[in-house]
Amino acid sequence: MGSPKTFTPCPARSAGLWLALLSTLLSGPTHAAPPALPGPIPAEVLEVLDGDTLLVRATIWLGQVVETHVRVDGLDAPEMRARCPHERELAETARDHARRLIGAAPVRLLDVQPDKYGGRVRARVLTGGGDDLSAALIAAGLARPYHGERRQPWCDGTGMG
Repeated sequence: MGSPKTFTPCPARSAGLWLALLSTLLSGPTHAAPPALPGPIPAEVLEVLDGDTLLVRATIWLGQVVETHVRVDGLDAPEMRARCPHERELAETARDHARRLIGAAPVRLLDVQPDKYGGRVRARVLTGGGDDLSAALIAAGLARPYHGERRQPWCDGTGMG
């Protein structure tokens, strides 16, 4: 048997590995979560589109006002663009109840963050009286709890009403 082989590092390869490691460490996370605004952010509700979507005018900073669609966090309500007449009826009932809960008072938005669908944000919504809109609609039987999992159908007989 011969003598054991010794490892002799290649200087160019070692420098390349160190450079790759250093650039990875310095670049930080490449997919950091977008920032959330903790709120509360006062907002005027311009329209209740359905049980879980509002159009609001929100004051986000000193004199900075934006209009945006808000997906009410924590619930799934039937959609106005329904797959069946039963879901459409449920959606109208949920929308009308949300309108009554909100009334004419401003709402407060909490934990505002980008929604997974572009063009709107997701937020907890507190009514003028301080009630959580999501919890109130769920308690009334007009929506289901929702936290990002696959949505359940409303047209298969398991929906509300």
